[in-house]
Amino acid sequence: MTETQVRRAVTAERTELAELLAGLDAASWDAPTLCAGWRVREVVAHITMPYRLSSARFTLGMLAAFGNFNRMADRTAREDAATLSTADLLKSLWDNVDHPWRPPGGGLSNALSHDVIHGLDITVALGLDRRVPEDRMRMVLDTIEPRTAKLFGAKLGGIELRADDLDFRYGSGTVLSGRAQDLLLVLCGRKLPAGYLRGEPAERFTAPG
Repeated sequence: MTETQVRRAVTAERTELAELLAGLDAASWDAPTLCAGWRVREVVAHITMPYRLSSARFTLGMLAAFGNFNRMADRTAREDAATLSTADLLKSLWDNVDHPWRPPGGGLSNALSHDVIHGLDITVALGLDRRVPEDRMRMVLDTIEPRTAKLFGAKLGGIELRADDLDFRYGSGTVLSGRAQDLLLVLCGRKLPAGYLRGEPAERFTAPG
């Protein structure tokens, strides 16, 4: 994929997520997501953090978190979700659908992955059957490497992830199947609602109740 194609995919993904969020009611914004401890508003605060966080606030946040980025990001998401209104968070996303942000050390495809994964954190948890377009899904899957699962703490030893809607396989062992976008969430350490995964290991990656 060319950079222009990936950039268009990023803009489209953010635009579609903003449109979806604009249709949510107040209760949905306070509903839990697949990100442990985060409601929809915390996830949106996190997605839009790179657009709003000044260099000074980032540095102070990292110092307060003793250099732990995940701790800083969690604290920032909670603070911003508490202080910014739903309208503010949504406006931040709308205003930055074509923002050139890229994760530290990553490229534009990694920015797309960030948006797709967190969008799924919201839609899957809310029971919304949104399908990530195939071309975007393939771009995201192309960024997957062994350190991805390690980064998110996914324990996939002895398991082969096998998509039943795209030509995607990862790992080796007992087969865990499902849609590619759902297996992406497994790779990112998420537990999914019942019925999304198939195979003997499915229970291990399914949220209780």
